[in-house]
Amino acid sequence: MTAQSEKINVVIFCDESITKGAYFSNFYGAALVTESDLPAVNRILEQRKSDLNLGQEVKFTKITELYAEKYITLLKTFFELIKDGRIKVRIMFTQNNITPILTAAQRKNSYFLLYYQFVKHGFGLQHIEGDAPVAVKMRFDLIPGKGGQVANFKDYICRLQNTPELSARNVTFAPSDIGEIDSKKYAILQCLDVVLGAMQFRLNEKHKEIPAGKKRRAKRTVAKEKVYKAIRQEILDLYPGYSFNAGVTTAVDPSVEFRWTAPYRHWLFKPALGELNLKYVPKKK
Repeated sequence: MTAQSEKINVVIFCDESITKGAYFSNFYGAALVTESDLPAVNRILEQRKSDLNLGQEVKFTKITELYAEKYITLLKTFFELIKDGRIKVRIMFTQNNITPILTAAQRKNSYFLLYYQFVKHGFGLQHIEGDAPVAVKMRFDLIPGKGGQVANFKDYICRLQNTPELSARNVTFAPSDIGEIDSKKYAILQCLDVVLGAMQFRLNEKHKEIPAGKKRRAKRTVAKEKVYKAIRQEILDLYPGYSFNAGVTTAVDPSVEFRWTAPYRHWLFKPALGELNLKYVPKKK
């Protein structure tokens, strides 16, 4: 994404996974693409889905033994687009060993407050190359809440443009550019769902689950772990020599500019005010 004399429009597709896991919670995912590149990117992914006969919509929860290899092939195409710089992906989550200190109002609006932090910091928008103004559009599969709450959320997000960091970079948001879409029409959002689902699946050790009364893991569990491992290998290929750990913030490059230039990045969000969760039971090693 290079500097241009005219305004640059970027679209951020947003998704969420579980809000409470055994070890990690509040999983948020986002995929960023320039608006001019979106039709081609979506067409490439939809064509790959068609070639694989994957149906109308792919989701991590739909993975089975029969379809695991097809999902892996689709995600390979997704990561090729990431490697080419046409898509940027960010995954954010929290760890259960720290309990945030929140007011009742903050707990009630935690979904929106976390999204505010995710959008503000996840992509490092203030570090976009060039000096052209940037308009950010956001697309959600679903924004929970009633009309007034959603309107307040949009207004809250739009206030980001008034922060010193984004104002200096001329990054703007508009309420009309924040809305819901039909995920069945956007393969980029579907692929994001698979990546996000795979991460929460592995970080919460669901790959080890054995059904009650059984001695072995279910075939679907094995298939999902296979897809996770393929995704992890794609990430390793993005950063040769880097020991990627899914449960920590990706720190290949210590510079703040990396928050923007990184093709794929995890962010372990730590609350500003928190206390040790005495009930937290760490993973067995």
